[in-house]
Amino acid sequence: MRLSLRFLLPLLLVVGLFAYAAVPLADMLMLRWFVRDLDTRSTLIASAVSEPLSGLVLTGSTPRIEQFFRRLTQDERLYAVGLCVTGRATPIATAEFPSDIACSSLAAQAGTAKAIIRTAHGMMHLSVAPVDAGDAAPAQLAILHDMSYVERRSEETRRYLFVFFAVLAFLVALITVVVAQLSWRGWVNGLRALLRGEGLVRPASPGLATPELRPIAGDVRELVRELEERYRPRDEGQLAWSAASLKSILGREPGGGDVIVVSNREPYIHVKTDDGVRVQHPASGLVTALEPVMRACAGTWIAHGSGDADRETADRRGRLDVPPGESAYRLRRIWLTADEETGYYSGFANEGLWPLCHIAHVRPTFRSSDFAHYRAVNAKFADAVVDEARTDAPIVLVQDYHFALLPRMIRERLPNATVVTFWHIPWPNPEAFSICPWRAELLDGLLGSSILGFHTQFHCNNFLDTVDRLLEARVDRESFEVNVAGHATAVRRYPISIAWPPEPLARQRGVGDARAAVRRRLGLPDDVRLGIGVDRLDYTKGIVERFHAVDRLLATHPEWVGRFTFVQIAAPSRGMIADYRDYAARARSLADEINARHAGRGAPPILLLVEHHEADSVYEHYRAADLCFVSSLHDGMNLVAKEFVSARDDERGVLVLSQFAGASRELPEALVVNPYDADQCAVALHRALTMPGDEQRDRMRLMRGLLREFNVYRWAGRMLMDAASMRQRRRLRRRARESELSA
Repeated sequence: MRLSLRFLLPLLLVVGLFAYAAVPLADMLMLRWFVRDLDTRSTLIASAVSEPLSGLVLTGSTPRIEQFFRRLTQDERLYAVGLCVTGRATPIATAEFPSDIACSSLAAQAGTAKAIIRTAHGMMHLSVAPVDAGDAAPAQLAILHDMSYVERRSEETRRYLFVFFAVLAFLVALITVVVAQLSWRGWVNGLRALLRGEGLVRPASPGLATPELRPIAGDVRELVRELEERYRPRDEGQLAWSAASLKSILGREPGGGDVIVVSNREPYIHVKTDDGVRVQHPASGLVTALEPVMRACAGTWIAHGSGDADRETADRRGRLDVPPGESAYRLRRIWLTADEETGYYSGFANEGLWPLCHIAHVRPTFRSSDFAHYRAVNAKFADAVVDEARTDAPIVLVQDYHFALLPRMIRERLPNATVVTFWHIPWPNPEAFSICPWRAELLDGLLGSSILGFHTQFHCNNFLDTVDRLLEARVDRESFEVNVAGHATAVRRYPISIAWPPEPLARQRGVGDARAAVRRRLGLPDDVRLGIGVDRLDYTKGIVERFHAVDRLLATHPEWVGRFTFVQIAAPSRGMIADYRDYAARARSLADEINARHAGRGAPPILLLVEHHEADSVYEHYRAADLCFVSSLHDGMNLVAKEFVSARDDERGVLVLSQFAGASRELPEALVVNPYDADQCAVALHRALTMPGDEQRDRMRLMRGLLREFNVYRWAGRMLMDAASMRQRRRLRRRARESELSA
């Protein structure tokens, strides 16, 4: 006992002193974190109010500025706001603004000041930022945050930390003494055994090897192994998601991860030309996202063979290895009759579901004959999935609104399959979806999925609301799961992205060469400023609204007439549908009208290129442009925005992005606009054309950093990890049932 106390007391003292010394360090670190948080808050507030405040400064209305500041200070942490303008000794400020802070001191430190000051009220965080007032002299915005709560929290933290370290010190000392005692006894016993000639290591007690305990030990070892496999992928590759990360996840799956992708659009189309058969890589966001994933997974991609030379280039079962010359994965083409393609694709999918899910003011058309073809084509794809599956438990990635019935069909044929369905377009609210005559059948089909993914949480919420409103199902809003007839479907948010780095970027010339080449090809002067839009010719993409914004820009800022050209790359799309033909005609007519209105003064305002462009050509246009305008009226994500950012390794260029595209939630550094507001869009275009280079660089750097981390491999990896977790839980439940039956 005396020996233990002699050891315990000094250890307690040393650990206690360490704890006492660590508390001030922790306090200092916490203060630094709070200050950093307030710095960030101040910067964000200054950035957010810069534009409206500039307008108020120009009006010179002091009461309106004070009213604006009073609304800002409703946040309890934001203590006071003041504005120093030229000609005033005292700032225009809220009533709480300290009287001892003069405009002269603020002007001296504008743009740099982030400091902690002492006032009669207590400790304050002061931030000063310049406000651009146009032609007027610059003003200084002073933002004061109350830091009294920091002092209170620091005091509480010090108290809690001291108690925590004291308890921890006691436990550490106690455990150390116990371990030391046991270790000493072990060494003594070992020495005695050595003296007796028995050796230091003895075999385990035979009692642990009894036959009754062997199954339990085996189950424990298996569980440990599965837990290691489950969590290792979550720890590995978090900083660098890549093709290797996906292969690592799939390699841990039994059977090597039998991955099947199902989509309407195929990644490679063979078409006949005068020079022979040519391979096209369609300009599709879905293909852009999934193609690098399939290269990594080496699975099977099942798609509709739409090219006029597709049958000639595939075997008798519609199979071929792609990409051409690389053979990274297998493509299985499904042949559809003309009636099936018209009813399933043009009819129900694109005249029914597409306008139903997009808020684009086009009335959906529902025909029972179209839905019959839709059901038949889904069944045909289900047959192909069963035919291509190498195991009874494949991972099937069903893509988009063309296959709402397919998950249930696969579930009925392959009960052990893990079906991950991703809905690439928005999901409407329950009232909008309920107008579909086959709403219950579509929902039941989707709920055959193991996981149902959407781009945004908003669309996940809409889907759960729809199921809750229209089906007899148990909706768990905490876990975001829907249970129908004992089968659970997890509803998850998976924001889609692109490969990083994008493959076409490696084949690009320098930005300067791209600018010269594109302008020369388009017949434009070298000094003309260039805007770019890349879309399918679809009424949801807001191309007409985009042209109106360009027209408004030239009307309000005539200095850009002849000096700015907007190039719209519009891939022909769904020309067999009347709404699409009418929209294409409207776009052409409006472009001609705007060009005629501003003719004769240099470069044309709009160049509408209605033709297919390969990825390399599109990326060259991205690099040549000064801005990219994405004006979707409603979009699940829109990968054009991300492609433009990925193409700008020079960290220049400005992205103007619709607030109705899912990408706007991930790329707030873009100039986010309402595409229905031509005036607002025109202002954003002018700002993009006049934005300083350092601001472009700061915005682009942040967006590129996000795309680097949240790339397409991360998108697919999250889905596959969630699928793997489900499969592991299912195997554990099956083993538990088998153990119960054998007991």
